[in-house]
Amino acid sequence: MRPAAPEPGTSEADRTGVQIDRAAEEGANGRVAEGDAASSARNDALAQELSPQELKILDQLKQTDRAVRQHEMAHQVAGGRYTGSASYDYKIGPDGQRYAVAGRVSVDYGPVTGDPRATIEKMQTVIAAALAPADPSPADYQIAARARQNLLTAQLELSQQQQARSESVPVPAERTPDEEDIPTSERSRDPRVEAYSRIAATTGAGAGSGQAILRSLA
Repeated sequence: MRPAAPEPGTSEADRTGVQIDRAAEEGANGRVAEGDAASSARNDALAQELSPQELKILDQLKQTDRAVRQHEMAHQVAGGRYTGSASYDYKIGPDGQRYAVAGRVSVDYGPVTGDPRATIEKMQTVIAAALAPADPSPADYQIAARARQNLLTAQLELSQQQQARSESVPVPAERTPDEEDIPTSERSRDPRVEAYSRIAATTGAGAGSGQAILRSLA
């Protein structure tokens, strides 16, 4: 049965949940088209021939298939353009059909070159994508932690940029030639900002290319 449409006034989180459930169910319903699926009549006949133990295994596989697809769809819905398409590992059930038992979605968690504000927004999205499923995997938590580290460093970078623009720094009475060649904002840079800058510089123009895999395992 297709999930009911969200009632007027429901929250964005509720609407997203409906989208995830609907997409997962549609993916599960389209599973037959992925392999050499038998006709509906043959499936009915085969189901009648299965033993109670096989029927139990089949039911477990169907539940796993739905849970895995919901997991990966949650990543994709929350991650938007920073997540890739989902891919799955399958197991053949007693009915001869394939059921997803594990899945993965790629995610870009690299900082945005030269733009800490854009990096902050991107990392917030990546963290939300990593933790979107009801049961995040260890890999999901690891990616969220990496994105959070980039987020904190970008916030520090942005803070220092804003401070350098807003405050008036008095010129010391005596300065060495080397100091005169170094901007005030650079002399006070935090080591974490230096690390962030090195990471961002390696990604080229635009968004960073730090890639990782969000996984679900049965």
